[in-house]
Amino acid sequence: MLLDTPTLLSLLLLELLSLMVMLPLLMGAAVSRAARFAQGYIALQCVGWMALWLRQSSGAPISDGLGGFVAMLALSASLSALWLALRDWLGRRPGRWAMMGAPLVLALASVLDGSGADHFAIAWSGLGLSLQMLALALACSWPREAEQQGLEIRHITPVEHKDRAWRTLLGLGFGAMASVPLLRASLHFLGREVGWEALLTQAIILGAHVMLLVSVLAILVAWRGETELHLQRQAHTDALTGLANRRAFGSRSEELISLARRHGEPLCLVMLDLDLFKKVNDDHGHEGGDRALALFASCVQQVLRVGDLAGRVGGEEFCVLLARSDELGPRAMDARLRAVLHARAEKELGFALDFSAGWALLRPGDRSVEDMMRRADAALYEAKRSGRGRLCDEPGWTPAEKTG
Repeated sequence: MLLDTPTLLSLLLLELLSLMVMLPLLMGAAVSRAARFAQGYIALQCVGWMALWLRQSSGAPISDGLGGFVAMLALSASLSALWLALRDWLGRRPGRWAMMGAPLVLALASVLDGSGADHFAIAWSGLGLSLQMLALALACSWPREAEQQGLEIRHITPVEHKDRAWRTLLGLGFGAMASVPLLRASLHFLGREVGWEALLTQAIILGAHVMLLVSVLAILVAWRGETELHLQRQAHTDALTGLANRRAFGSRSEELISLARRHGEPLCLVMLDLDLFKKVNDDHGHEGGDRALALFASCVQQVLRVGDLAGRVGGEEFCVLLARSDELGPRAMDARLRAVLHARAEKELGFALDFSAGWALLRPGDRSVEDMMRRADAALYEAKRSGRGRLCDEPGWTPAEKTG
């Protein structure tokens, strides 16, 4: 079998048809938005190359008529779909609006013949696809938002640092692949495409074969990493509120305590408890109670600073560790939280919510976060006993207390 253009195109189409069926079967139905975008990338690639195969079989120019429009629209949209998958997996990437508008612009450019020749359409559409591929290469190399800020990641992201291998492979692949249509476009602009057309077309199709393999491998690795981290998040996250569960809160608290002691910084723990929660359940049912807990957790997350840690440690009990915070931190957080809760509860739940709180400072003799929690719990009990809806200091607190 000769590896001419029709044969290479037919083999590529056969691969795409197979992957379009196999990838959803392998991933299953319950997949993330990023995985659906990745599946859409394969499906749109199949549509685009099918349109090109049909045009080639009929002997018409690639950019001629509806077939050329559909081919360029689908191929460009496939790259945009993969870019959206990367955005979900890796965080915000530069160039969103350009990637969203590119498919329609390139599809229209592919059928323009204002120059009186097919070269115009081929050159501009090839240039556009090259720029999209370079945007994908940039998306793979662009650091995560947390990496850009140099901050600790507060929420578990779909893919961790181990994804650098597939990101590098995919980025280099698209960077190299972009050079071929870019060269072809340059030759068309210069009017020197004669003698190179068939060779460059075959190079593009061969490159598409390679990039299809690279892309599928990267998609599967990214999807597996996303699935693994989703399972880890389920094991360490409270399902109702999205906060850390008691086990995860205890584990991550030890890290914050170690950092505070290493750098000689203060660290406070605030324990929060919804007031009259049994009455909420009695009056509004368990569904209303669940909505109240979810709203309260959302308010807690809203007032946290970067570096703070919140968790649900009991039925209606929550804990917050305030990094680099002395006695002013719990008071400021308590005031912010009450303002946010009072503003949102009536509007979103239809009834008011309030809470009591107690706080404790890290002391030199504390062996773990449990020691801080016992003192904060005693302060919380005092807040409940004193009439609820207030913040109380840990027993024996004086402003002269120092960090542990």
